[in-house]
Amino acid sequence: MRVNMKVSVVIATSLDGFIAKRDGSIDWLNEANAVVPEGEDCGFIAFMDSVDTLIMGRKTYEHVLSFGQWPYGDTPVVVLSHNSIEIPSHLPDTVSHSAESPSALLKRLTANDVKHVYVDGGSTIQSFLAESLIDEITITRIPVVIGDGIPLFAPMAKDIELTHLSTTAYEFGFVQSKYSVNKKA
Repeated sequence: MRVNMKVSVVIATSLDGFIAKRDGSIDWLNEANAVVPEGEDCGFIAFMDSVDTLIMGRKTYEHVLSFGQWPYGDTPVVVLSHNSIEIPSHLPDTVSHSAESPSALLKRLTANDVKHVYVDGGSTIQSFLAESLIDEITITRIPVVIGDGIPLFAPMAKDIELTHLSTTAYEFGFVQSKYSVNKKA
């Protein structure tokens, strides 16, 4: 059992609930970000300052590598994948690979005194949700309908009840909602 650890998701979706196009492209998100005023990050830097470890899936990791510059600084990043991955030499020593189950990985991180985990990547988020391991979800809806793509949420074996915590509507059209995940006894 996790004690004193918070597990969060912070992610952007199209208005119709997709995190990327079928081919993994996020060009729609990059275009939307072009209208965001300089210096506005919708709270992401403050959020990242609270994170001890980021867990992401292999596809997300490979996409982030395409950015050129590593955006997470020295924040420890665990790439969750059953397949081996390549970690380029230019990345910080804080990037590692794990094939553990979500619950086993969190148990190990708890033993290492990790207090706040950020989970990113569609399949990875879905696997953590399926095991009831997410505490908080922040979704920033981007005002674009892409019609088809990779959904944030997949079919679940059971409903996941949430409690709305807050919503912020930005004047440039983004709408960010934060929820806590209700844990059933």
